[in-house]
Amino acid sequence: MPRHAQHLRDHDINPCIAETDASRKCMDDNNYNKDMCTAYFLKYKSCRKFWHGIMMQRRRNGVKPEMPAAEERKKILESMEKPY
Repeated sequence: MPRHAQHLRDHDINPCIAETDASRKCMDDNNYNKDMCTAYFLKYKSCRKFWHGIMMQRRRNGVKPEMPAAEERKKILESMEKPY
């Protein structure tokens, strides 16, 4: 697997792997008819927007790393009520 692809599959780097996989599976199952997968795309977009906001806030506050690790993200999600 190319290095870039490995990077995208790293749970500590990409917080939206589950949403990505669900979108791809929907596309595969529906013969790449995008209209059938709109809900999956919106959930992915919401996920990216949510974690981008978290990352920007941490950057402004000087927190490193800017993207929380997978364990820390899990705790953030548990403390919130379905952010996306």
